[in-house]
Amino acid sequence: MDSTTQVSAQPDTLAAAPSRDNPPLLSVQRVDKRYPNGTIALEDVRLAIAPGEFVSLLGPSGCGKSTLLKMLAGIETPTHGHVRWWGQPFETVGSPGRRMSMVFQEATLMPWATVADNVRLPLDLARVPRGEADARVAEALAGVGLAKFARVLPRELSGGMQMRASLARALVTEPDLLLLDEPFGALDEFTRNRLDSDLRALWQRRGMTVVFVTHSIYEAVYLSSRVVVMQARPGRIIAEVPIDGPLERDDAYRVSTPFIQDCKTLSDLIVDAHRASHMNEDAEVQS
Repeated sequence: MDSTTQVSAQPDTLAAAPSRDNPPLLSVQRVDKRYPNGTIALEDVRLAIAPGEFVSLLGPSGCGKSTLLKMLAGIETPTHGHVRWWGQPFETVGSPGRRMSMVFQEATLMPWATVADNVRLPLDLARVPRGEADARVAEALAGVGLAKFARVLPRELSGGMQMRASLARALVTEPDLLLLDEPFGALDEFTRNRLDSDLRALWQRRGMTVVFVTHSIYEAVYLSSRVVVMQARPGRIIAEVPIDGPLERDDAYRVSTPFIQDCKTLSDLIVDAHRASHMNEDAEVQS
């Protein structure tokens, strides 16, 4: 598969797809990432994400999903190409209406600090007045179902609750753009499904733009308005699949015909991606 495939459908989204009249919030323009050891993490990646979309990056290990997400967070820089936020360089992020937060694979909470203190950290660093900060912390904790756990330490929480605290810490800054690097991958399926539902509800309620990295086809379909499929060696986008699902989703949606059909479409694309990767490996060995 040599070019990006557009699989047609009418996406469920809180915003229209990027267009001339609706410029993208995020724009990835012919981005390559090559490391000094010769590893090609990304090659010719092109992607546009409109305000209000929920986009999942889906693909096998080693396809560059997390590398691309770190570029969107300004943590990594491209070897070639450009990434733009609201049409501007990274320095514009942080101005009013252009706030960004990121949730990592691990909760990364300070073990000696209470849940409330962990969530308040970005506000303390930004020198937000304590009264205002405390009110925003209380709102963020209530939003993720941890209002009763503000004064406990992280070790007293389950893994799922720790990830809720990490999510609250990202939400307390009231971001316009939320980036998540496979935050629920280490959790059991029941907890993961519940957090997926909570995250989806938060996205609807707050109107954020969300970019979510996952290995799970089922998670990508449940959460997203659009799924971007990536292939490894070298990492690049091979398909973008709009998800034609209801705006409000529940357990019944997980067994519905549209859900199953979208999962099959993505599964077939991932199989093709694996096949293409193995063919590239064989060609490299023969050469």
